[in-house]
Amino acid sequence: MKPCANWSRVPSGSAGSSPMAQRGSALGGLCPHPPALPPSPWQRSDAHTAPSFAVVVAIDFGTTSSGYGFSFCSDPEAIHMMRKWEGGDPGVANQKTPTCLLLTPSGAFHSFGYAARDAFHRLQPEEAQRWLYFDKFKMKIHGSSVRAGPAALHGGPGGAKTGGCRAGTGGHGDGGGIKGKGGLWRGRGGHGGTGGTWGLGDWGGWREWGVIGPDPGLPLPQRPECHPETPIGAEPPLRARGPPDPPTASPGGPCGAVGVDVAFEQLLCRIFGADFMASFKAQRPAAWVDLSIAFEARKRAAAPSRCAPVNISLPFSFIDFYRRHRGHSVETALRRSDVKLVKWSSQGMLRVSAEAMSELFQPTVTSIVQHIDALLKRPEVRGVKFLFLVGGFAESAVLQRAVQAALGTACRVLIPQDAGLSILKGAVLFGLDPTALRVRRSPLTYGVGVLNKFIEGKHPREKLLLKDGRRWCSDVFEKFVCAEQSVALGEVVQRSYCPARSGQRRTVINIYSCARDDVLFITEPGVRKCGTVSLELPELGGVGERREIRASMQFGDAEIKVTAVDVSSARTVRATIDFLSD
Repeated sequence: MKPCANWSRVPSGSAGSSPMAQRGSALGGLCPHPPALPPSPWQRSDAHTAPSFAVVVAIDFGTTSSGYGFSFCSDPEAIHMMRKWEGGDPGVANQKTPTCLLLTPSGAFHSFGYAARDAFHRLQPEEAQRWLYFDKFKMKIHGSSVRAGPAALHGGPGGAKTGGCRAGTGGHGDGGGIKGKGGLWRGRGGHGGTGGTWGLGDWGGWREWGVIGPDPGLPLPQRPECHPETPIGAEPPLRARGPPDPPTASPGGPCGAVGVDVAFEQLLCRIFGADFMASFKAQRPAAWVDLSIAFEARKRAAAPSRCAPVNISLPFSFIDFYRRHRGHSVETALRRSDVKLVKWSSQGMLRVSAEAMSELFQPTVTSIVQHIDALLKRPEVRGVKFLFLVGGFAESAVLQRAVQAALGTACRVLIPQDAGLSILKGAVLFGLDPTALRVRRSPLTYGVGVLNKFIEGKHPREKLLLKDGRRWCSDVFEKFVCAEQSVALGEVVQRSYCPARSGQRRTVINIYSCARDDVLFITEPGVRKCGTVSLELPELGGVGERREIRASMQFGDAEIKVTAVDVSSARTVRATIDFLSD
């Protein structure tokens, strides 16, 4: 769907454009500030009013493993971790469960975690081809829309795939909202797995009234027009007492332990051939899972001080399948291979030297160190004295040594106890008191799609739209907040617009996000639509009366509340955009 409001600026002499109107419009009656958000159930008053729920639950939806923690509001100092999951990996002490999802051949949910992996392992190879098994698929969700269904993103049934799964949704009542670990207002992932967009509803009949935009399939006469006025008011940021502004937005990236798994698979492809590995994973998926588990145990035990070779057991089905596929043994393949740091053990194992094991870590570890080093060189981050290393991969001795060696002189590297659970515990603490983080840095630029007056030399010709003798520039990205901008808890950003056609009876506002702050048009790469609101416009009473449509974004605990108001009729439509489940 193309952008809703298509707007142009009113003359600067309008009443709404004066600085006094921008700051004190509530007094003049022209543009009253939107009502404040109702108090968050997490916020505690000075009288220590009891919260409206009994427990806060947090879910850490990780790339390799996932888990949950909770805390009772009656005893907020005690954070309880998830129970011990059924199953487990030989030689691996797991505090969570693997991020594995198993769907039936019809696409229905079957199991998650160890239960999914064990159930998939019990399937016969022929039967496993029809099931959908997803392993370590979180990062794929971050870069893809997941609304089309699990098989649409990566491959077909059988083997490890990528699909869509919502880690959690907000809620009230006896249980607190489920908090994802990824941070606030993160829109880089897909739109979730539901038919509507962030609870805004499925506006299936939008083509009946349409919007102005470059959609060639939409007849021009059906496109109502809107154009923006000068902003009449933007509430000042709420600078409540508390921690200072964060120096930068959460900058994460795909540099986790999965990169070591990819390097190991590439090593096997060099030894046995990429065509064989592809056939093995497709025809013996359970055996591939076994091999991955065996490597996981050795990966977690790897350390810079370890000089002895590492033995990795090959499943019998791997050895047998290779002989059938190639006509010679695995031992022969290793002798013929140019990989000299991996040998064949007489006990039927791959004997990986310490040097080869270290090489598997180097690409990922180097990327992490370079990423942190580049981050610490930013002007807003200079002077940082302590660096906390958290997450599952932070428990790796190889990564710890590399980070300390590269950055130990610039700042002190701290690795907390149970580093793999730090994010989960932090999510619980944030759920108990979201006001602990009063000011955040917005990781994305948020705005709406509009139509402005076309200016020759400024706007590209392909954006020119002629309507009723007027020249418009379509697809303009009207920014409400920019990436890396400080956003206070409860801060309201407001814009005011007016329809260009007096007879317009409905308008649609599409909300967009982008990782860049220099975005100009909603059609640029990286721009994503993250929400839609629709507003009915009744007939105006007076002849020549000009309609004002007021749009605002309010940044709450873990969501963005979008409001559109028709000032003449006081009709209001609201929507909530929650990016925690991406």
